Amino acid sequence: MIEINQLTKRYGSLKAVDNLSFNVEPGQVLGFLGPNGAGKSTTMKMITGFVAPTSGSVRVCGHDIESAPLAAKTCMGYLPEGAPGYAEMTVRGFLSFVADIRGLTGERRKSRLDDVIARLALDSVLEQVIETLSKGFKRRVGLAQALLHDPLVLILDEPTDGLDPNQKHEVRALINAMAKDKIIVISTHILEEVDAVCNRAIIIANGRILADDTPQGLAARAPSGRLDEVFRSITTAAPAAGAAHA
Repeated sequence: MIEINQLTKRYGSLKAVDNLSFNVEPGQVLGFLGPNGAGKSTTMKMITGFVAPTSGSVRVCGHDIESAPLAAKTCMGYLPEGAPGYAEMTVRGFLSFVADIRGLTGERRKSRLDDVIARLALDSVLEQVIETLSKGFKRRVGLAQALLHDPLVLILDEPTDGLDPNQKHEVRALINAMAKDKIIVISTHILEEVDAVCNRAIIIANGRILADDTPQGLAARAPSGRLDEVFRSITTAAPAAGAAHA
């Protein structure tokens, strides 16, 4: 599982993430919700080891992300915000590079490359340089590299950002198909995405957890039964971010 304990990140006087604690277990698709600047991406970066916490700890599949980073990262696939890649590489070259980094060889390497290329419909752009791709195709390439080694844990920051409605449906169907055997954390501001793929939702604002429930449980808190109404109510009432203490 993912185990997060009293996770905090300070930038000067600002607490971007404020003492978060929660676990995510196999079979859970966790929607991590919040307004812009809530601390979602910072939390994702600390879970995946790209940003060091000020305090607190993260364990992934039993491995501490700070003391055993390689073991923890071997278990994870990560789609960062904006789906960054090596702009000068072709799609085929980039995925081959990621396969090398992940230690994939022989028939498994071929089968995994074939699988992600087919799943994300990348055949038509394999020889295209990444910097020339549309935003939607860059996002699909980013998803492909996250899935390439078939990790147990997927950390996806805005996975459908930039995709057209058909592509969003395809990615959500892919997430649903993988959900049974993986731990998936999705950062999103798209509430329909939570309804479509998540079986748990955490609402965060000003670096703090405000709610943790199923999407249906959250929606039931509003007279209208609408998740967007609950989201607005909870985040509007959230206290301001706390200042860091010396």
